[in-house]
Amino acid sequence: MVLVESGGTAKPGVGDATASRANEGSGAHDLLASIGVHTTGAVSRNLPPARLVEEVIRRGEGALGPGGAVLVDTGHHTGRSPQDKFVVRDAVTADTVWWGPVNRPFAPEAFDALLARVADHVSGRDLFVQDLAGGADPAYRLPIRVVTEHAWQSLFAQNLFLRPDAETRATQVPGFTVFAVPSFQADPARDGTRSSTFVILNFTRRIVLIGGTEYAGEIKKSIFTVLNYLLPQQGILPMHASANIGEDGTTALFFGLSGTGKTTLSTDPARTLIGDDEHGWGANGLFNFEGGCYAKVINLSASAEPEIFATTHQFGTVLENVVYDPATHVLDLDSEAKTENTRGAYPLDFIPNASADGVGGHPAHVLLLTCDAFGVLPPVSRLTTPQALYHFLCGYTAKVAGTEIGLTAPEATFSSCFGEPFLPLSPVTYANMLGERLTRYGSRVWLVNTGWTGGVYGVGKRMSIAHTRAIVRAILEGSLDHVAVTPDPHFGMGVPVSCPGVPTEVLTPRRTWADGDAFDATARDLAGRFAARFAQFANEVGPEVRTAGPH
Repeated sequence: MVLVESGGTAKPGVGDATASRANEGSGAHDLLASIGVHTTGAVSRNLPPARLVEEVIRRGEGALGPGGAVLVDTGHHTGRSPQDKFVVRDAVTADTVWWGPVNRPFAPEAFDALLARVADHVSGRDLFVQDLAGGADPAYRLPIRVVTEHAWQSLFAQNLFLRPDAETRATQVPGFTVFAVPSFQADPARDGTRSSTFVILNFTRRIVLIGGTEYAGEIKKSIFTVLNYLLPQQGILPMHASANIGEDGTTALFFGLSGTGKTTLSTDPARTLIGDDEHGWGANGLFNFEGGCYAKVINLSASAEPEIFATTHQFGTVLENVVYDPATHVLDLDSEAKTENTRGAYPLDFIPNASADGVGGHPAHVLLLTCDAFGVLPPVSRLTTPQALYHFLCGYTAKVAGTEIGLTAPEATFSSCFGEPFLPLSPVTYANMLGERLTRYGSRVWLVNTGWTGGVYGVGKRMSIAHTRAIVRAILEGSLDHVAVTPDPHFGMGVPVSCPGVPTEVLTPRRTWADGDAFDATARDLAGRFAARFAQFANEVGPEVRTAGPH
C-alpha cells in the first residue's frame, strides 16, 4: 500500500500541491481500519482539487469542460435509488428509527458480511480519502471521512462538504465514514439487498456503505440522513431547505422538493447565500450543513440564473450527465438526452455573495415552495402555524409529463418535511420541532407556488419567474406582512389581495382559468389528495393541525 497525502485547506480550490509518499504501514492502515480495508494500491488522502482533476483525466473517469469543470457520466443511475436504501437494525436503532418503506431494516450480520466482501473487492485498488465535516456550527459539527474508488467522487465530496484546515484534516477522528465503491455489484440472494445496488447506514459502526451506483448524490444525502438522526437528539432541527440573509441581518428559509426553485430563489445577488439545501435550526439560529451546492443545471441560462450558470464553467466544478460536444466540449445544458436530472457540484464560495461562515439568525420568514402542476394553488399565500405544519407534513409538489417514463399527466407527489427519503425518524418528530420554533421566534410562513397557472400542465403555463421573484422579494422586504388576505375557498390559506410586481388576477388562480368549473373540479381533486396523504398523521397531531388542511 502507498499512502499519498496532501495538506488540507479551509478554502476550497486552494491546497498544498506537494504530496508526500509513505510506505505501507505508515498510516494508511489506520486510515481505513474502521472499514476493514487493506489494499495494495495507492491511498490518496486529501488531495486538493487540481490534483484530483488531474487524476480524473489521467484515469479516464471524465473529461474537462470549458473553464475546467469536470464532466462525468454516472451510467445507469442518474439519480438516487431510494428502494435500495437500508438501515442496520440493532440495539441502537430498533426503537428509534421510523421503519417502513423509507427505512428498510438490514441485519447487522449481513452488513458485516457485505462490508467484508466490498473490502476484499478493493484490496488491490487505488482509493481516495477525504477528511471533511458536516455542520457549520462548531458545537454540532460531525467529522466525516469519505473513501471512494473514483477520483471524481473524491472531488465531489470535497466540493460538497465542509473542508477543515490542514491540521484538523490530518488529525481528526471521523464520526462517520462513507465507503463508496460503485464497481461492486451486490448479489441479492447472498447479500440480502434488493438489487445489485445498495446504500446501507450503520449507526452503531458509524459507516455508510454504498455500492452498485456511481451517482454521487448518494454520498451527499447519506450524510444528510445521518445528521437527521443525530441532531434532533441534541435539540437541533435538521431541514431540507436553503437559506439566505439580507443586508439588515434577517434570514429566510426555503423548503422545497427538487424542481420547486429552492436553489434558484435562495441564490439572490441582493442577499447572502447561507446554503442551498441542508440546514440546522438550533438555539443560536440557522447553520449550513455543507460547504458546497449540488444544483440542477437542466435549462440553466446565464440571463435567468447568472451566479449558478457561472459555476458550470469554473475549474473544479463536477458536472454529472451534462451533454457536451465531443469535439469542442461545449456544454448543452438544455439537453435531457442522458437525464433530466443533470447536476453541478461546486464549492459554496463559487457563488459571489455566499456566506463565509455558513450561519444566520432565526428566520424571519419561512417559505414552503411547491410546483403545482394542477394549476390551482395560489402563487403566494400566508399560513398560520397549524397550516404550516399541515403542509410541512404533506410536503406537496407535482411531477409533470416527460420527467419520468410512462408519466403522461401531472402526478401529485407528497414527501413529508420536503425530504422524506432522508428521515430516519417519524415526520411528526420534525414537525413538532418546527412548530415549537415558529412559535418561539415568530417566523412568518408562506406557501409559494412556482408551478402552473391558467390550467393544468399542458393547458396552462409555468408561473412567470419574474412574478415569483417579485413575490419572494415582497415577502422578504415585509411588503406582504400587513396586506389584507382572503381565504382560499378550497385550501383555506390566506391569499394576499395585492403584491408589488404581480398582476392582481394572477394572485387568484381561478381567475386565470378559462373554465371556472374545471378549476373547481381540479381543486377539489387535489384537496382530496391532500386529505388522503395527511390521514396517516391525523392521530399524532393536535386538533389545530388536523383541521388546518383543505376543506
